[in-house]
Order: sequence, then C-alpha cells, then structure tokens
Amino acid sequence: MLSRLTPVATLPASDLARARKFYEGTLGLQPEGPELREGGGLFYKCGEGQLFVYQSGFAGTNKATAVTFTTDDAHFDEEVKALRDKGVSFLTFEYEGMEWDGDVMVTEEMKAVWFTDTEGNILNLGTMPRK
Repeated sequence: MLSRLTPVATLPASDLARARKFYEGTLGLQPEGPELREGGGLFYKCGEGQLFVYQSGFAGTNKATAVTFTTDDAHFDEEVKALRDKGVSFLTFEYEGMEWDGDVMVTEEMKAVWFTDTEGNILNLGTMPRK
C-alpha cells in the first residue's frame, strides 16, 4: 500500500519568510514549484525526496529529530564544515550508547550532528549506519 509511495518531510514554521532564508540561504535548498498561498508553504527538492515547510503556530514544539539528511562517510566532514561556515551551531545531549567528539556524535556504526532551524525544529545530518 504506502510502501510504494515517497514520503515528504513536513516542518512547521512560525515565520515562513525567516524559515525560507534559512532553508535557501543556509542549507542551500531551492524551492520547487510555486509557494502555496493558502497553506503558506514551500516545497524543496532534497535528493530523491522533498521537504515541505509551512506556516504554523506549532513550530519548534517537537522535542525530537524532525528531519534527517543522510550522506556517506566520505562527505560527512565536508557537509559539517559547510554548515559551520554558514553559522550553524550543533546540539549535544546525553543518550546511552552515544559518544561525542566535540559536537559530533560518533559510534562504530555512524557519525551525526543535530541542529535547529530558525523555527526551533531539530534537524540531523548523519551517515547511514555501517553494516
């Protein structure tokens, strides 16, 4: 049934103009299609998927990871540096089994960083777990 469909990550924004500057200026995403006037949202193409950012009073209320961007081991450090160069600060937290190298979580299986957008949504950049 739904397994053949492509999901779209959906993020709320209390200030869509501010969020748009972050997603386009900081993350380098390009809007896909027209801005939705009634729903006040934008679609962004991300690899094989999409990200939908829409106007909502509930932005930043989720206290868990809302979206994960994956990359391979060879490009992880490059992506992290690009985010840092754009002024992105990374989050750290206590969670069993996670070890930190500064603000980068490192395990035998993967590496990852977490950060927030301008709306308080928690985003993640990580490598796919190694087999």
